[in-house]
Amino acid sequence: MFGLDSKEQTAAVPMPQDQPEGIIISPDTHRANRVPPGQSRTRKWPVLDASGAPHIDMEKWQFRMAGLVGYPVSLTWDEFVKLPRVKVFSDFHCVTRWSRLGNVWEGVSVKTLIDLAGGVKEECQFVLARGYDHGWTTNMPLADFLVEDTLVAIAHDGEPITEEHGGPARLIVPRLYAWKSAKWLAGLEFLAKDQPGFWERNGYHMHGDPWTEERFGY
Repeated sequence: MFGLDSKEQTAAVPMPQDQPEGIIISPDTHRANRVPPGQSRTRKWPVLDASGAPHIDMEKWQFRMAGLVGYPVSLTWDEFVKLPRVKVFSDFHCVTRWSRLGNVWEGVSVKTLIDLAGGVKEECQFVLARGYDHGWTTNMPLADFLVEDTLVAIAHDGEPITEEHGGPARLIVPRLYAWKSAKWLAGLEFLAKDQPGFWERNGYHMHGDPWTEERFGY
């Protein structure tokens, strides 16, 4: 599914030095050239997903963490939105070759979530994100997940994330291609061995670094 959101930026690129005090600045926004190889800037916010937005009953919504953590966690929506929040200024790079520069995300930092689960076990090396959309998954190394600018976002540029963009909550991993930023996030599983997700099983790269164009294959 592909479409275009009506939200459109001005021609000027939002800059990290213009952000308010206290916001987390993703390090890639300090690059002299913020558009990775093979990408083009878009001022809108394209809509792209595998099978459309799932129906989510918010009274039954749960966010779960399991696997190689201190103990499993399950949160309702009311519990999740009461957690401490952060804001992150970052760029967003889709593997389909568009980049949206200067997004402000608001949500719960992964550090807060890991602390709730009692930390990760020593043998944990990977994370598998699970979505509400038909069991969709995507994988990433723990080292790419446990960075300051990764969060579970519930707002984008001051507004709640819409259903078409992965609301009510989506994972945001700014340093990897955007398919790793799982929409309609249902939970996280912490693993000792890498496990391919939906797009990775269908030819996409297991890692997904936009600066080295890790689009397809290993």
